[in-house]
Amino acid sequence: MSDPSPPTSDHDITPVTIEEEMKRSYLDYAMSVIVARALPDVRDGLKPVHRRILYAMKEAGYDWNRPYRKSARVVGDVMGQYHPHGDSAIYDTMVRMAQYFSMRLQLIDGQGNFGSMDGDPPAAMRYTEARLTRAASDSLLDDIDEDTVDFQDNYDESTKEPVVLPARFPNLLVNGAGGIAVGMATNIPPHNLGEVIDGCLAYIDQPDISIDGLMQHIPGPDFPTGGIILGRSGIRDAYHTGRGSLRVRAKTEVEEIRKDRMAIVVTEVPYQVNKARMLERIADLVRAKTIEGIADLRDESDRQGLRVVIELRRDAEADVVLNQLFRHSQLQGSFGCNILALNGGRPEVLDLRAIIAAFIDFRQEVVTRRTAFRLGKARDRAHLLVGLAIAVANIDPVIALIRAAPDPVAAREGLMGRRWPALDVAPLIALIDEPGRVVEEDGTYSLSEAQARAILELRLQRLTGLEREKIAAELEEIAGEIKDYLEILSSRDRLMSILREELSDMKTRFATPRRTEISDHGFDQEDEDLIQREDMVVTVSHGGYIKRVPLSTYRAQRRGGKGRSGMATRDEDFVSQVFVCNTHTPVLFFSSRGMVYKLKVYRLPVGTPQARGKALINLLPLAEGEVISTFMPMPEDETTWDQMYVVFATSDGSVRRNKLSDFVRVMANGKIAMKLEGGDSELVAVRPCAQDDDILLATAGGRCIRFSVSDLRVFAGRTSTGVRGIKLGKGDKVISMTILRSGEAESTEERDAYRRYAAARRRGENGDSEASSEGGIELSQARLGELAESEQFILSVADDGYGKRTSAYEYRLTGRGGRGIGNMDLTRHSGRESGVIAAFPVAPSDQIMLVTDGGKLIRSPVADIRIAGRTTRGVMLFRIDESERIVSVAHLAEEETDDDEAAPEGGAPEDGVTESAGPEDAGEDGPEVS
Repeated sequence: MSDPSPPTSDHDITPVTIEEEMKRSYLDYAMSVIVARALPDVRDGLKPVHRRILYAMKEAGYDWNRPYRKSARVVGDVMGQYHPHGDSAIYDTMVRMAQYFSMRLQLIDGQGNFGSMDGDPPAAMRYTEARLTRAASDSLLDDIDEDTVDFQDNYDESTKEPVVLPARFPNLLVNGAGGIAVGMATNIPPHNLGEVIDGCLAYIDQPDISIDGLMQHIPGPDFPTGGIILGRSGIRDAYHTGRGSLRVRAKTEVEEIRKDRMAIVVTEVPYQVNKARMLERIADLVRAKTIEGIADLRDESDRQGLRVVIELRRDAEADVVLNQLFRHSQLQGSFGCNILALNGGRPEVLDLRAIIAAFIDFRQEVVTRRTAFRLGKARDRAHLLVGLAIAVANIDPVIALIRAAPDPVAAREGLMGRRWPALDVAPLIALIDEPGRVVEEDGTYSLSEAQARAILELRLQRLTGLEREKIAAELEEIAGEIKDYLEILSSRDRLMSILREELSDMKTRFATPRRTEISDHGFDQEDEDLIQREDMVVTVSHGGYIKRVPLSTYRAQRRGGKGRSGMATRDEDFVSQVFVCNTHTPVLFFSSRGMVYKLKVYRLPVGTPQARGKALINLLPLAEGEVISTFMPMPEDETTWDQMYVVFATSDGSVRRNKLSDFVRVMANGKIAMKLEGGDSELVAVRPCAQDDDILLATAGGRCIRFSVSDLRVFAGRTSTGVRGIKLGKGDKVISMTILRSGEAESTEERDAYRRYAAARRRGENGDSEASSEGGIELSQARLGELAESEQFILSVADDGYGKRTSAYEYRLTGRGGRGIGNMDLTRHSGRESGVIAAFPVAPSDQIMLVTDGGKLIRSPVADIRIAGRTTRGVMLFRIDESERIVSVAHLAEEETDDDEAAPEGGAPEDGVTESAGPEDAGEDGPEVS
């Protein structure tokens, strides 16, 4: 059996690599999707499917003033003539153009179920009906039959369809667009029609207007569902670059729905948010306890508008719950602008000015083509009227010629072959300006075939006087129209005037008030807005663990109660610092490396009273060997920090004073607080101070210096190494800094007098004012009482276990930068070297904890430590082995045990902890005088 296929020759076959074929085929497919499906045209703002639906409805006569027609009939017309794709795609597009919550200016007037904001699907197309809205008919499709736009063949070349619609307003901006093509996507927000037209008018008046100038008329998108746009930065980015992100928030109100019961009422939601899904999400968040304080949730939306009621619990704060909803639910979201459209048939990212410029250029072309079309129609009509006017003016010869003609053809040829006097019609003939159709020099005019036919078809009633006047009047009217059209085509000012009139008419007829509010405050919501204000007990352990516990957890007890546990600690750890503050209180953490970190209290780990907490190294980006030397809770109002000062002290003797406002902005990875010189230098302490305070620096070598804060200027920078606070001896270093109140004594003599009095009183000698007068001034008993109330005591502890309390009056005020004075006798004792490990102010009710490098701890009340002179060694605080050294001394919080457990009487102490021993128990005092 022979092969029925025709034979092929080698020259009919062209080898193509599969890579080239795939590349070419995919590129053809991509361009087809981009141009013919996914992207709107900048001129009318429509994709092909939208354009075909509107044009098919216009052609079928489904105008706004006609009865509704079945949606299935519209879909069938579109699919059968223009859009050979699935009916569901056409119907879905048609439905969206009829939804008030999707389109800022509806283009289709639907009757029936066209879906809802809850995501409910529309009814089937056989149940719904539709017709064009007046805006679509009068604005997008008007003048389409006057050669205003180009037409192209449909898919089977059986009819024509418009390439673009002659839109009278920038529909791309007014209704926006969204689509995904191949390798690109578009997402254009809708705008307010009146504002967009105002921008177009401003561009017509000032073609070189800037984008910022246009934004005076078009402040931002206007979503059909309303809502609030937070800030203008995203709008500026979108209008200037074509890309930007808008933060959109629902519009809410707080109402009292019942007595003492408040509710958050949502009246507008962000654009394209599914309301039912949003409510489900909120309910899930409430069940998961991500959002707390919500008692009930219900949708009360009706035909009057949207209304979602979020009922709150009695103890909930509406602002806190609302901020949590904004953070976690669709009550707040973002709209990513990507203004990509076809401009000249090519995809292009457009800014605001480019869109308006492209539309104005398009409208100029439309008006020009429409005017030229109407001019042609007017000339055609005028041409016929000229023939009738000539026939009427020469009626007798015309009738005679027609009567003499044997047939109509001969009559027509006879009319065309004779020259007729033009008479008064000559000016109109010149105005028509037809090629070859002019009045000769002798004033005669040759009729055309069309004019001859019109004369032959002239009814006898047109020969009456009234009808002749009508012909003349129509000729005059047509002449005026032709003149007007010619003026439009020759004058740009006149053309722009028509554009202005048509745009203004669109605004008057179809513009509505703005629905979306634009907030100038921007998106300034912080995490703390989601946190309810509550007092917290912050606990820090010696080993570097921190936590917060609600103050309400610690219930009030009567005096003498057992208390309760504040933190579960290991044997070698203990609570070193406790302070009560609000969840919104900022805390500054200064480290030994000179860094500062900042956390709000709500960011600290929350725990139970028995919990250990979380290690600081897991909260802050601390380097190896870096420890936090200072915890500083600060005022919540950071505007007050400018009137506050802090003093820094380093181990090499440098000091620096800064305004606290220098540390308002601290990044997550910290900020350099003080520059340290040398590898061994460390930041010892940071303390808040006032202008009239004094600074006391103590060194490991037993020296100290006291000078006024006013001697230390305020530094402007943070990275400075500061100035010298104390001149150190070889191998010495600063181990502490204390801020002392100044002004306890008004003079050196008064300070010395009180010191003598206090020493005598402690020795049990004369405790009256006479003791103060030895070798100096005499103080009254009242003044001595005042000085006693303001007296401060400095606790100094050596690493060999000795320590003492000394009155701050013992430390005289000197100039900054000197070698200082003696603070503690460090002469050899028991044959070993020693050094000062701590020096800080204490109160008689305080307690201290001493820790050795061998892991032993002792807790002692400060009241048991002897008050001694500045240069004494003190008493034994902690009896330790020869090989041990005290490595840390810390203040302690009040002894805390669980209120449900009784402390065992006479029980053995914990491992590694020695019970408190006072000076009498130690049995060994140091020398009173150095």
